[in-house]
Amino acid sequence: MAVRIPQSLSTGLQPENGWNVLDYELREQKAHALGSLSGQVEQALAALRTFDAGEHGPDGNHRRRALLDEAADRVWAFMIQRELCGLRNWEAVVKDYGIPREVLNRVGQVRREAD
Repeated sequence: MAVRIPQSLSTGLQPENGWNVLDYELREQKAHALGSLSGQVEQALAALRTFDAGEHGPDGNHRRRALLDEAADRVWAFMIQRELCGLRNWEAVVKDYGIPREVLNRVGQVRREAD
């Protein structure tokens, strides 16, 4: 009796062709972008936490709003890249990164630049 390898396992045995190479390159770029955005989210959240822990002058509210907006923009880009990579469980990421509700409430908002 002959046994055949399941089709789901035999895809790794295919010879390289243009599509396989392109698919590999695209996955590599997606992963690189995801890692880069992850670092940007961490930096933006760290800046916000540092600001919240320190003393503030008269323009503290304006500076804090700018930090919240920056963190929200970074989180939004990170969410989109995760979706592109097929990663859809967002609750664990919010918990792991410690993303404040205040930042999540601003994700995806379009803001006008000050005149």
